[in-house]
Formats: sequence, C-alpha cells, structure tokens
Amino acid sequence: MVTAGTVLHCHLLKIGVFLDRFIAIKLLILYLESRKSSEANQIVNEFNGFDLVVQNCLINSAIQWGDLSEARKLFDEMPERNEITWTLLISGLMKCGKVKESMLYFERNPFKSVVSWTAGITGKVFDQMETRDVVSWTAILDVYFEMGNLGEARRIFDEMPKRNEVSWSAIIARCNQYGDNIEALKLFRQMVREGIKPTISCLSSVLCALASLESLQAGKSIHAHVLKIGIEEDIFISCTLVDLYSKYLFDNMPNRNNISWGALIGGYVEFKQFDMVFEVFNEMILSGETPTKLTFSSVLCTCASVASLEKGKDIHGKILKSGFQYDVYFGTALTDMYAKCGDIESSKQVFNRMSERNEFSWTVMIQGLAESGFAKESLSLFEEMKRNSSVAPYELMFLSVLFACSHCGLVNKGLKYFGAMESVYGIRPKRRHYTCVVDMLARSGRLYEAEELINSMPFQPEANALAALLSGCKTYKNEEIAERTERKLVEVVEKNSAGFVLLSNIYASTERWNDVSNIRKLMRQKGLKKSVGYSWVEIRSHVHCFYSGDGTHLKSAEINDILELLRSEMIIS
Repeated sequence: MVTAGTVLHCHLLKIGVFLDRFIAIKLLILYLESRKSSEANQIVNEFNGFDLVVQNCLINSAIQWGDLSEARKLFDEMPERNEITWTLLISGLMKCGKVKESMLYFERNPFKSVVSWTAGITGKVFDQMETRDVVSWTAILDVYFEMGNLGEARRIFDEMPKRNEVSWSAIIARCNQYGDNIEALKLFRQMVREGIKPTISCLSSVLCALASLESLQAGKSIHAHVLKIGIEEDIFISCTLVDLYSKYLFDNMPNRNNISWGALIGGYVEFKQFDMVFEVFNEMILSGETPTKLTFSSVLCTCASVASLEKGKDIHGKILKSGFQYDVYFGTALTDMYAKCGDIESSKQVFNRMSERNEFSWTVMIQGLAESGFAKESLSLFEEMKRNSSVAPYELMFLSVLFACSHCGLVNKGLKYFGAMESVYGIRPKRRHYTCVVDMLARSGRLYEAEELINSMPFQPEANALAALLSGCKTYKNEEIAERTERKLVEVVEKNSAGFVLLSNIYASTERWNDVSNIRKLMRQKGLKKSVGYSWVEIRSHVHCFYSGDGTHLKSAEINDILELLRSEMIIS
C-alpha cells in the first residue's frame, strides 16, 4: 500500500500536477502511519500556510508513536484548534497514562461542553489502554475523586485487580474528607487484613476519622502502632492524636465551664491547628459560655498568626460586648493582631487610645510598624518611648529596632543602637541581635564588616547569620567571602535540621542540584526532619489552613488542579 502510494505521489510530481487536497491528506496519513517522515514533510510543505486537518494528522501521528513532547509542541504552536484537536491531545495523554495533564488540557478546552469527561474520555480511554497496572488504575481512581464522583471512584476501586498503599490511602482519605468516617475505618481494617502497610498519610486520615467518631480504644491501638514504627513526631500524626484525645476527654466531661473551653482552645493554639481554634471558639459562644481574658487572647493570637482581619474584628466586637475593661492586656493583643493582619492604621488607633502601656505594648507597635514597611516611623516611636515613658528598652524591642534599621538602610544608626544595648542598657546581645546586624551590613554591601562581626561573636553564629552574609555575597558578587562563609555554614548546620534546609535552599537558588540532593541524603542519614511549613487563606470569613505535604483539605484535589492549570498557563504564555 505504501509503495503504491509513493509511486502515485512520484508520478504526480513528475508530470507537474499539484496534489488534490483530499489525495494529499490521504497520502500524508499513509506516510505518517508507516513512519516515512521525509515523505510526510514533503506533503506538509506542499500546503500553503496553516491547515487544521494536516496539523491534526501530525498530532495524531505523534501520539500514536508515543512522542508526547512533539504532540504538545505541535498543539501549542497551532494558531487555531477545533474539537478534534483538543480530543486528540486529551485522549492521547490519557492513553499514555498522563491523567493529570489530560485533565489540565480538558479544563482549558473551549469545546468541553461537547464532550463529557467521564463518559467521553475517561472510561473509554481507560478501556483502550494496552497495559493497565496498579498505577494506571490509581490514576483513574484519582480522576473520579477529583471530579467528586465518589460512587464511580468506589466502583473503580472495587474492580482493581491489585491495590497498593497509594490506592488504599487515597480512598480512605477521601472517605474521611467527605465525612464517611465509618467507611474509612472499614476500608482501613480491610487494608490491614490484606497485608498492606499503611502510610503516614493513611494513619493520619484514620486518626481523624476516629477523632470524629470519638473511638478512643481504636485510637489507642493506632497510637500504639505509631509508637512502634517510630513516627509519633510527624506533625500530622501528633496533631491528630491531640485532636483524638482532647475531643474525647472534653466531650465526656460531665460539666464544662469557660476554663475547660479555654484549655481546649489553648491546646489547639499550641499545636497550630488554627481552623480548630475558630471552630471550638464558635461552639463555646453558642453554648452560652463567656470566654475568659486568656481565651480571648489565644483567639486574637490565632487571628494574628493567620492574618485573619475579619475574624480579628469579630473578636474585637465580642470583647467589647462582653464588658471587659479596655486595659493594657487587651490593648496590646489588639494592637498586635491588627498590625499582623496588615491594618496598621487600626493598630495605631488602638495603641493611641490605650491609657496605659507596658513594654510589650510599645514592642508590638514598634515591630508592627517596622514589619509593615514604616521603618522610620518605627524608630521615631522608639525614640518617643525613651523620651516620654518610664519603659526601658529590652531584648525583644531591640530586635524590632535593629530590623527597622536594616530595612530602611540606616546602617550607622543601627550599629549605634547595637552598641548601646550593653554600654547604656546593660543588655548583652543574643545570637538573634547579631544576626540582625549581620543582615543589615550584608544588605548594604559592607561584607567584610559583616564577616568580621561573625568572627568576633562570643558564641557560634546562627545559620541565618551566615545565610544573610551569603545572600549579600551573591548580591555584590564577592566569591572570596562566599566560599569562606559557605564552609562555616556547613559546620554550623551539622546538628540543625533548619540549618540543613536553609543550606539546601541556598544551593537550590544557585541551581546546585547535586548539592541539594546530598544535603537531603545527609539529613535522612542523621535522622533530621524538616519542620512542616504551612500557609492559610481567608475566604468568606472562613480560614483555610494548608500544611506542606498534607492532602486532607476537602477541596485539595480541585485546588491542586487549579494550581497546575495556572502553572501550565504560565509556561505556555
């Protein structure tokens, strides 16, 4: 067939007859299917300008031969696309097991109303996959989860010929997220019976389910297993254990008062479970109990930690309605909350209305101004305090002052304050003060002075001080000091997981990926763990907290899809 097609093509070229479009496309398909690229390119070149059908043929061929990068390239370079173009790429990615990526393209598809993802692509393509291993099964399972089709997801899970720990963890976590905690426990027991070792994520989901069901005995057995395998220090495990025990004890108390409510809230604050702080506080208000000063302070601290201005204002209103005196205690907490939530004007208003101020009141206002970009105003307030109040500067206040000097370029003034700490106020500077001064000198390009200060410290410098100097070396291109500082940093981080992470990030910023990998391996060998990072966002007065590596948020799948979609859009544009 190919030979006959080639003969026909040569004959037409020989007699000078331009190919009819229909014949040309048929020949193109023939050449592409037989991988005759030079002949196919010759056909393509005979078309004047862009031809949608030809491009679709090229994309289909690239997918058929497993060249996804070429298919993406052809797709991204097309000035226009039709529903066939989109379907070819989406189904092609699905066939090759690129489920997540196919979903991203599906979300961008302007013709997606024509095609049902579930009926038109997912199931059909999955049935056509040549090899369906546990990875492809789990990928399809994940697709249905992310579409919110739990019934179909469960059907896929039950039909899987083989399941691994990822498959089990996924379905248990989803059952927990959607409130079906009894089913989550049933699945967990079945998983254990089948000899599958649960992951940390799976154990965390099960503990969450047990906490919701207040199943203490089952929780204790899971806790024992956690201790046995040595993962009790994991942030997710420890938080869910606290949740399990505290909920059980609290819910089984014969009598509750504002002290017991406050203790539960304080525990959640301590473990940084900020969403639970607000949830329990609201339950306390609904129960008719009046929060104590300490409880109000804990919740205000949480509002400041997650920068939740709306909730902070709500707590402020509740304090006023509760009839508490507007004293230095509440004034300081409110000043701090408004400053950390970015409402510096409200913070100043609260501070200025305070009839009495202590050293903490002055510190939170000075720090709030400095961290909000009002460094000069922060220093002016510090001078005003020294002139007009009986409050004496102390360690934490000087940190805020040095921070302000560093961020507004007042290096000499900062050095003067640093010197006055011990000579005038009798305060011996700590590591953090030295780090601030090193940062201040490095930012201004005074690298030799910064290095000299590090060498003259009466104690081993913080990793952050060395990192600040390294950052300055990078900015001002001083390789000599950078090499010496890096050697010191490696020595300092030897027993410090935070220092290892810092050094790893420094290597990553200069694209030294082998060094990054070596640092991570060294951390594992030494049994050091990176502290889990977290962030939050407030939407419609509800604070959503996100922990690194945690997938337990109810909308985590949709959130990840949007992030991936945005990332792909950035790459394409």
